[in-house]
Amino acid sequence: MKKNFPMSRAGWTRRGVLGASGAAMAAGLLTKPSTLFAAEPIKTAGIYTVPVEQQWVSRIHKAAEAAQAKGEVTYTFSENTANTDYPRVMREYAEQGVKLIVGEIFGVEQEAREVTLEYPDVAFLMGSSFLEDPAYPNLAVFDNYIQDASYLSGIIAGSMTKSGNIGMVGGFPIPEVNRLMHAFMAGAKEMNPDITFQVSFIGSWFDPPKAKETAFAMIENGADVLYAERFGVSDAAQEKGILAIGNVIDTQPDYPNTVVASALWHFEPTFNAALAKVQDGTFKADNYGKYSFMKEGGCSLAPLGTFEGKVPAEAMALVEKREAAIKAGEYTVEINDEEPKSS
Repeated sequence: MKKNFPMSRAGWTRRGVLGASGAAMAAGLLTKPSTLFAAEPIKTAGIYTVPVEQQWVSRIHKAAEAAQAKGEVTYTFSENTANTDYPRVMREYAEQGVKLIVGEIFGVEQEAREVTLEYPDVAFLMGSSFLEDPAYPNLAVFDNYIQDASYLSGIIAGSMTKSGNIGMVGGFPIPEVNRLMHAFMAGAKEMNPDITFQVSFIGSWFDPPKAKETAFAMIENGADVLYAERFGVSDAAQEKGILAIGNVIDTQPDYPNTVVASALWHFEPTFNAALAKVQDGTFKADNYGKYSFMKEGGCSLAPLGTFEGKVPAEAMALVEKREAAIKAGEYTVEINDEEPKSS
């Protein structure tokens, strides 16, 4: 018998209702012999539906490579894995003796969860729009909760726009995108409550030409600052001589006269927390989203670099004040997973 799986916080799902077979495995910890991870590196694999150069996935890949460089894991990965192939690749790695599998199951939630039940001695750390479920005791979920850094980047954007019109290009209107956009918009309104936003989603995680085309349309409609949630947006800004704000990675080296600031995601705290649990045999169903928060070291505002001294002092003073308060737990950036709309 299957049960209905709860909707994500925004009520939006990529696959609809999830199956929850295997309720008999709903007990807590993923238990392992105490000697399993003694001195040997943890055999780890990444499964990604896009190239590892893509912003979001690149952060996971970078953290895994860093752990490998320290001798903590042996790491291999598969990129450009189609959703239809994802369960098969999960099984292949599990059959090869991989003990920690990391990736993103947004487009294959039901099937991926059922695979985890087949391999109770494998730890699965997966990006998901859903929360953890004890019915899948060896599946921990995460998401890029970098709303803190997005909010700070919005303050800078709000101080840099002259037209009061900001364009925002996203991939899909899903929680992990929506919350960052809302935080950015809230930051921008700190500087000017009358700012208007053009919001559009391209329906793809990796389609730079489409993102660029969408950005061009926003520029034609008066935007003089762009929020570059997807690759391609900063190219449009650079060609038209306007400014952009980056997301997840620092692209200023590629656009030194265009990208003013970026909200950076650091996956290392998430990966390291999971790795420690695998090492001591206590990995279980859990939500690792908190490790993306600024106070956990999971996100930050990129250095201004070429724009140092070019952002209004009033904005930078507010950024510094809010950043200190966020790290101290004295200021909380709202998490809003609802789809943002143009204003």
